[in-house]
Amino acid sequence: MNPASSRPLAGDEFESAPFPQGWKCFMSPQGRRYYVNTTTNETTWEHPASTSGRHRSPATPKSSTVNGYHPKGSPLLQHDHPHVALRKPSADRQSPGSTSPSRRPDTKDTKITINSVTFPLPSAAPEQPLLKPGDWSYCDYFWMDKRDPQGGTCVSGFEVLLQKQLKGKQMQKEMAEFMRERIKIEEEYAKNLSKLSQVPLAAQEEGTLGEAWAQLKKSLADEADVHLKFSAKLHSEVERPLLTFRENFKKDMKKYDHHITDLRKQLTSRYSGVEKARRALADRQKDLEVKTQQLEVRLTNKTEEDIKKARRKSTQAGDELMRCVDLYNQAQSKWFEEMVTTSLELERLEVERVEMIRQHLRQYTTLRHETDMFNQSTVEPVDQLLQSVDPAKDRELWVMEHKTGEIRPVDMDI
Repeated sequence: MNPASSRPLAGDEFESAPFPQGWKCFMSPQGRRYYVNTTTNETTWEHPASTSGRHRSPATPKSSTVNGYHPKGSPLLQHDHPHVALRKPSADRQSPGSTSPSRRPDTKDTKITINSVTFPLPSAAPEQPLLKPGDWSYCDYFWMDKRDPQGGTCVSGFEVLLQKQLKGKQMQKEMAEFMRERIKIEEEYAKNLSKLSQVPLAAQEEGTLGEAWAQLKKSLADEADVHLKFSAKLHSEVERPLLTFRENFKKDMKKYDHHITDLRKQLTSRYSGVEKARRALADRQKDLEVKTQQLEVRLTNKTEEDIKKARRKSTQAGDELMRCVDLYNQAQSKWFEEMVTTSLELERLEVERVEMIRQHLRQYTTLRHETDMFNQSTVEPVDQLLQSVDPAKDRELWVMEHKTGEIRPVDMDI
């Protein structure tokens, strides 16, 4: 039970009968009353005064959330209560003298442990409210493990989520490599254009056609300069930010991966401790039963002393089991909270990554448009000069520049 989702009720709100000492009434999120013994932590749906001397069925409110996992995997509407409990309740303590040391009889068929993580069975578990209703959020759908179709082994839900993020990291790397190659192409192209603009080919052409030809070669030099500037901007405004973001993204992924992995290892260790303590309790109870049977056969001081000793060991084993269960629940609660926090952080990082890539691709296309426009401006003078080419004018210009005199020769007299 999570106290945050319940409120104390006065006894006369339900029945006029007074509560036995230590008992209080609470309301489940669905509006059903249940009762808690604040001394023993015992819970029941029935009024404690009406069940005096009889076995009480433990109360399990239908809205209990285990690891925030919805067994059907479908989105739910917003629950009536505004807060979703992140911490799992501690496991109910059982008496060391219980006849079933491994599990309580009323819960053995409602839970299952998969790779050291305890889940409710889909057939027995109530619907659990999503942490982010109406949103297909990572924090709601990556709790259980998944079988790897290639290796046949199970991978954790977080590992599936992490692999998706690692693909994004790989994409950033490949995009940076693409930009690097594009920069090399631009630089090489600019180098070749500049070299071509300096060749002396057809330099002997004169007149308006020669002027157009000279402008054409000059346009190559201008175009080379444009492509050099384009490659420099690609490096500073696209490639470098991509590489910087990729490095930071890689560090975040490594940090989250190691953190969740360590928590899962701790959870596995705690689960092993629970199983070990459970087996020890079973052995102690079996030994106690044997000693009790021996006492029934023959009553001796030694047998009675053995029974007392066996009872003490059984009690100690029960206490150890409860301690291990508490440690396991603490570890699982910590793992759960960190999974929620980390999955939401991965969600945020993915949005940031996509937006960053989108912005830099737009910057790339903007630079390309600018380059194309500049390229067009460099060839416009060439087009205008080619349209004004006039062979007659070219002759006139040449003559004016190269004439030697206006007096023409005449016939010689003999």
